[in-house]
Amino acid sequence: MPSKKELRERYKARKVVGGVYRIVNTHNGCFYLQSTDDMQSVHNLFAFSKKTRNSTFPPIPPLKRDWEEYGQEAFQVEELELLEKTPEQTTREFQEDLKVLLELWSEKLPLEGRY
Repeated sequence: MPSKKELRERYKARKVVGGVYRIVNTHNGCFYLQSTDDMQSVHNLFAFSKKTRNSTFPPIPPLKRDWEEYGQEAFQVEELELLEKTPEQTTREFQEDLKVLLELWSEKLPLEGRY
């Protein structure tokens, strides 16, 4: 079994991939647009929410109402653009890049149908 130090080093050495994604209601086409600095966490949390039938991801009332009305199978996560954190980037710089990326995608996609 790896030691805590080894686990910590593995965690720090892992590839960090963030990006812009949307959660789409396939029943009515509405979507929730967001960015994250850890795309794998988004997928894990979304899968957990679907498996447990928990509508707290993400915690916005209109999406939660639709989740309860249409069921969790009516939703999917779409990765719109991924960005890998470089070793030279600080976490803050990476998050700023993701914020700019989110703004670009926000301009590309229509306002109509957003949660």
